[in-house]
Amino acid sequence: MKGKLLVIGFGPGSFEHITQRAREAIQESDMIIGYKTYVELIQGLLTNQQIISTGMTEEVSRAQEAVKQAEAGKTVAVISSGDAGVYGMAGLVYEVLIEKGWKKETGVELEVIPGISAINSCASLLGAPVMHDACTISLSDHLTPWELIEKRIEAAAQADFVVAFYNPKSGRRTRQIVEAQRILLKYRSPDTPVGLVKSAYRDREEVVMTNLKDMLNHEIGMLTTVVVGNSSTFFYDDLMITPRGYQRKYTLNQTEQPLRPHQRLRKEAEPWALDQEETVKQTGSAIEAVQNTREEKATSRALAEEALQAILGETTSAVVHQPIQSIFEVAVSPGLANKKFTPVQMTTLAEVVGEKGMMEYTPDHQIKLQIPTAQPDVIIKKLQAASFLLSPVGDVFTIKACDFCDGEKSDAIPHTEELQKRLGGMDMPKELKLGINGCGMACYGAVQEDIGIVYRKGAFDLFLGAKTVGRNAHSGQIVAEGIAPDDIVEIVENIVHEYKEKGHPNERFHKFFKRVKNVYGFDYQDITPKIKVEPAPCGD
Repeated sequence: MKGKLLVIGFGPGSFEHITQRAREAIQESDMIIGYKTYVELIQGLLTNQQIISTGMTEEVSRAQEAVKQAEAGKTVAVISSGDAGVYGMAGLVYEVLIEKGWKKETGVELEVIPGISAINSCASLLGAPVMHDACTISLSDHLTPWELIEKRIEAAAQADFVVAFYNPKSGRRTRQIVEAQRILLKYRSPDTPVGLVKSAYRDREEVVMTNLKDMLNHEIGMLTTVVVGNSSTFFYDDLMITPRGYQRKYTLNQTEQPLRPHQRLRKEAEPWALDQEETVKQTGSAIEAVQNTREEKATSRALAEEALQAILGETTSAVVHQPIQSIFEVAVSPGLANKKFTPVQMTTLAEVVGEKGMMEYTPDHQIKLQIPTAQPDVIIKKLQAASFLLSPVGDVFTIKACDFCDGEKSDAIPHTEELQKRLGGMDMPKELKLGINGCGMACYGAVQEDIGIVYRKGAFDLFLGAKTVGRNAHSGQIVAEGIAPDDIVEIVENIVHEYKEKGHPNERFHKFFKRVKNVYGFDYQDITPKIKVEPAPCGD
C-alpha cells in the first residue's frame, strides 16, 4: 500500500492565517515531520499523530525520513512555515524522491499545499511595500554558497528591486546582513525605507520602520524578515508604501496625481514598456552627470585613491535611481465648432510634443497629448498662444459639438460655449460626453452620446442614456422635445451635477440612469434592443 506525502505551508503561524486545506491535511496525516518550533506552532491542530521534530539545519534528514515513512504506507505531513515552496520543504522532498527514481504515476502520492509566505505576511504589516517588482533572497549560506548570494544581492540592488531578505541572521551567522547592507548602499540611498518584521502574526510580533543606513542598529535575527524598498518607496504615517509604477501624470487644473488602478493597467500608462532604451539612456545620463561632478571636485588625494582602487580591482558605483517620469496630459482642439487646424497650430503641436511625447487623435474631435515634462505651465502657455481649446484628460465632462455646417447654422453655438464655460473639464464618476448638433440632421451623432441635445425648429430636443460602446450600443432615449433655448443650459447643468453627486465611481451615465430611474425629472425607459446579443469582451 502506497502512502502519501503532504508538504504543507501553514503561513506565518497564527491559526487564522492557516488555509482550510492545510488544516484538513494535518488532520488526515498519520505522522507530522518538521522543525520543532514549527511543530509547536500548530500544536493546537494536532490530535494523535506521531511527531518527528528535528533542529534548524536538519532539513535534508527530515525530507529523507518523510519519504521513507510514506513509502512504508503512511500519510506524512511535512510542515513549513510560510509557503512550503518558498525556502520550504517542497523542493527537498522532490529532490529526495528523484534520487530514488520516483515517478508521479507509480510512486507515492505527493501534494504541495500553499501557504502565506513571509514576504506577503510581513508586507501586510508594513503597509504596501511590495507593490512593484520584488525579489526574495535568503541570506542563509547553509545550502547556497555565499559568493552566489552576493551576486544576487548585487543584481537586485542594481535593478531597483524591492528586496525581502529571509534568514538574515543567526547566532553563528552575523556578517551576512552586514554585507547585504554594504552592497545595497552602493546603489541605494542611505535613507531608503526598510521594514523589519519579527514573528509576523505570532505572540511576539515586532514591527520596526527604519532606513538602510540605520537598519543594523535594530535587533535582527532568524525570525526577522527584512524588507528593503526601491528608489520610489516612501514612509507615510508609519506605513511603508511602494508606488505601483514609476510614473506620475498631470492634466489641466490638477496637481501631480497617481493613476487610478484601472488606468495603470492600460498600455499607454506605461510607455517605457515599449521603449526601454530611452529609460536606460536617462539613467545612464544621470550616472554620467554624477561622475562628471566627481571629476570636477576631484583632489589629488581623491585621484590617488581612485587609482589605488583600480589597481586593487575595486570600483565604486553610482547610486541607481529610477527617475519618476512626469507625463503632462492634455486634449487640444481648434475650438468647439471649429474643426480646422492651422499650420501654426500643427507646428506648435510638433514643437511641444517633441520626440519623446505622443499625439493621438481621438473620436472626440480632439488630439490627446502626452508630454514628458515637469513644467506643464510652459506647455499650456504655448498651446494657448496658438489659440487651442484645452481640455483635461480622464473622467471629466467633455463637449462633442458638430461644426454647425461650417458656422452657417450658428443659433446653438452660444449655448454650446456657455455649457463649456460652466461644465467643461469638470470631474465626473466616469467620462461624460455631451453631444451637440445644430440641426435636426444630427449628422455628428449627438444622440449617440451620454447626453445629446439637437437644435431643431428654434428649440432643443434632449436625449439621455445612450450606450456608447459594445455590440449592443444604442442611441439615447428622447426625454423632451422643444426645450426653450433659454432653459437648455440650466437643464443640462442640473443633469450633470446630479450625476456627479450620485453616480458611483466608474459608473457610466447610461448605467446610472438605469439605476436611479429618474434624472432631474426625466424618467428612464429601457430602449435596449430586445434581441439577444452575446457579450464580446475586449480582444474577442
